[in-house]
Order: sequence, then C-alpha cells, then structure tokens
Amino acid sequence: MSQRALRVGVIGADTKASWAKVSHIPAITGLAALKLAAVATRSEQSAREAAETLGAERWFSDPFAMIRDDLIDIVTVAVKVPAHRELVLAALEAGKAVYCEAPLGRNTAEAAEMARAARSRHTAIGLQGRLNPSLRRARELISSGKIGRPLSARVVSKTMGFGPEMASRIDLFNKASSGANMLTITAGHTLDAVEALLGPIVEVDARAEILWPTVVLTDTGETSARETPDHAGILGKTRSGAVFTVEIAGVVAPTDIDFSFEVRGSEGWLSLSSHHPYGFQAGDLRLACSVAFDKPEEAAVGGGMMGAAINVGEVYAHLARDLTKGSCTTPGFEHALHNARLIEAVARAAERGMRQRLGELLGP
Repeated sequence: MSQRALRVGVIGADTKASWAKVSHIPAITGLAALKLAAVATRSEQSAREAAETLGAERWFSDPFAMIRDDLIDIVTVAVKVPAHRELVLAALEAGKAVYCEAPLGRNTAEAAEMARAARSRHTAIGLQGRLNPSLRRARELISSGKIGRPLSARVVSKTMGFGPEMASRIDLFNKASSGANMLTITAGHTLDAVEALLGPIVEVDARAEILWPTVVLTDTGETSARETPDHAGILGKTRSGAVFTVEIAGVVAPTDIDFSFEVRGSEGWLSLSSHHPYGFQAGDLRLACSVAFDKPEEAAVGGGMMGAAINVGEVYAHLARDLTKGSCTTPGFEHALHNARLIEAVARAAERGMRQRLGELLGP
C-alpha cells in the first residue's frame, strides 16, 4: 500500500460506555499511519452522533455498507461476540484487513471458519496484552537468560465484571450461547500472556465454579441465571518446562481489582502488575525485576480510560506496518484460533474436575 494514512472503519463505536470509545478510537487517532474514516452503529441517530463526537469523517447505520465502501482499508469489529462471524466474513470477502475483538467467535468452530477465510488477508485479534511494551521487555529478560531458567509462574487476575450485580446490556456474559464469558475473555487474555512470556502451553488442568448463580440486573431490577463460571483456577506446564498457576476471580470489589504475574527463575525473578478495571489487557503494566533492565519502550499511543488505548494502539501500529511493508507480524486469526482451542481445553478440564468428587477418590 502507499504511504497515505490507512482508513479505518469501526463497527460498534458509539458515544456511550463502549470499549471502542475508550480504546480503539484514541488508538486510531493517536497514530499518524491511520485515519478514523467512518463509524457504524445500529441506528442512524447513534451513528451520526458517534461520528460527530469521535471525529469520524463519515457514519453508517448499515455496517455492511461500510464494509463494502472502497474508502475503507481496515474494518474493526468491536461489537458483541455473536455478531462477529457475519461481519468478519463479509469484511474478508470484501478484501479488507480486519481487526476483531477477542474472542473471535462464539466457539472454536466459528473461530476456525474465520481463520480459514482469512488466510490470504491481514488480520488482527484483540489479544493485545502480549504487545504491551512492559510485557515485551519482560519476554526479552526471560529469553536472554537474565533470571536463569524459568521455573514457575503465579498469576492472579481479578475483575469486578462477573459479580452478583451487572447491567442488563452485559447480561450476555452470563449466557453460554453468547461465547463471551469469564473463561473466553479474562482467562483467554491471561493465558495468552502466559504463552507470550513462557512459551506454548502443553499441559493444563482447571477447576471452575459459579459462585453467584443468580445475578441482579441493576438497571431493570430483574434477575438472570448465570450459566458460565465466575471463578476459575488453572494450572499447567509450558513447553519450556515452566509450571504455572492462574487464579481468575470475577467477583471482587472495585477497590480489589488487581493483576499480578510473577515469574521465578533459577537465578532471579520478575513481575508484571496492573490495577485497571478492564483487566491487565486494557491498561499499562508495571515491570519489576531482580536484575537491572532497560526501561520498556514508549507505547505507540496513550490515552483512553486509564490508558485503555495503550495495548490496542500497539496492535494497530503492528497492523499498519504490516500493511505498509507487506509483512505479517500482528497476532491474527490463526492466533485467535489457537487461543480458542486453549480455552476449550481449559473448559473441558474444568468439567472433568467438577464431576470428580472427593468421595470418588477416597472411597467409602
């Protein structure tokens, strides 16, 4: 492609509390290589308001019309997971580069279908935490042997997004059919960070629970049945031989939100931490280490709510370079399919663990 700014059209960018508003929009507008060319939402009024508020050149109430538009180079899909498949496949058919939020599909089969369709296209998946500058520096410290052979890791990922109360607009997180839940979102991002630092996961076991089976929808007063876990413990082993434990806690108070990733090596240690309400994948990460290290590179962009655009900006920066140079360095749909299969393995391990009661182990 030429050196002109790449024109991005965002599906799902509204003026309310959308993820696209606090991360994608400031990431796009903060990069000289990109231009916010258009936004698309579900209605003419919200689309027009979004364009005016967010600074897009044009607006669409029909996302498929935006996808077909010749003035769009990159289509960003930042809507609810059940709508991903149809939009992504249409964008790929139109020959566009596609950035889709994670998880890619409602299940592994949908992710596989989109990955097959994308084999000749540039794609990006919203597993952006692995591109954070501090995590990249941590990976360099480990791969260079600065802390010796990595032996073990302990990860704690807390969020308030899956507690006993939530707004009705995100009730889909409680439903198994939506494909968007604590395992596919929080655990998906967290295990992707484990693999980014320690290499491919080769063994996994898990226990998942529903601690709050009934959820109060705060804006309607109605109740909803939770069908997916709100707490999980995962342990496993990576190809490098390092063992790890992960605790995913979806029921914490806003003041208790925390992400910590501690790696112990044969000659030292390092840690990453964050307190962003959207999880470690959203905000900046702080790196500490037992040995001296060079300061992480400056992020391509900042901004958004508490730095929510930092990691998303890294994905866009990688994608823009790939489109300009014809390279392929951005985690894309094949990467998304791998993550989906990993979460499927975790879910199956958790199901087995829930069926095996203590009495079955100890006997009468």
